[in-house]
Amino acid sequence: MVLTFLRRAIQQPQFRTPSRSCVIPATELNGNKQQHDALQQLALKEQCILVNERDEVTGFDSKENCHRVDLKTKEVKLHRAFSVFLFNSKGEMLIQKRSHHKITFPNTYTNACCSHPLHEIEVEREELNCFGVRKAAQRRLNYELGIPTNQIRPENFHYLTRIHYANTGDGIWGEHEIDYILFLQKDVDLNPNSNEVSEVRYLKRHNIDEAVSKFNAPLTPWFNLILKNHLKIWWDNLHQLKKFEDHENIHRY
Repeated sequence: MVLTFLRRAIQQPQFRTPSRSCVIPATELNGNKQQHDALQQLALKEQCILVNERDEVTGFDSKENCHRVDLKTKEVKLHRAFSVFLFNSKGEMLIQKRSHHKITFPNTYTNACCSHPLHEIEVEREELNCFGVRKAAQRRLNYELGIPTNQIRPENFHYLTRIHYANTGDGIWGEHEIDYILFLQKDVDLNPNSNEVSEVRYLKRHNIDEAVSKFNAPLTPWFNLILKNHLKIWWDNLHQLKKFEDHENIHRY
């Protein structure tokens, strides 16, 4: 009965988890049985889109299998993802702190939303004009941050480029993604989902380095990479992002 309720609940965009989380056992790893939040464990069954290094679809697999580090090769399956950078009308950037419930990179600071288009949602497989990724971004911003979907329509997102990176995380869970970078400048209403997000705040461009240095937790590897290599120049040019579009190349790190 509990899992039936959770399966229904996680599909509802406006669902907010109870303050007391259910916990169910995960699979055994190296002889140690881990305990994971039930909603996060259920999300591991979602189907990510597998791609090759040219971002061509090669199949699909569960979120769990796409983030589990292979104990022999130390590699993670390459899959499609997106990262949303959200700015308000004053040019301040929204960041979130991932909740302690998260299985991958818990208690870390990151950009507004980072997730995956899902194979089982047909529209999120649509590649023309990056529409599937945009729809996935709309869905996840609503689920994680409670932003009403009518405030974040697919056409509102500015698709800049793609980044290919890998990080083996804690050696059990990691990332290997072709990450679509989406920018959005809009004033939105927030109602964070506590199962996903423990903190949100807006940062100003002029003191970004000082603000990050005072965080009480590390950055996610993808946010750290983008911050160091691209973010500042993009942020300085929110009014003319089109000149930074690169839909042909995939930047590799």
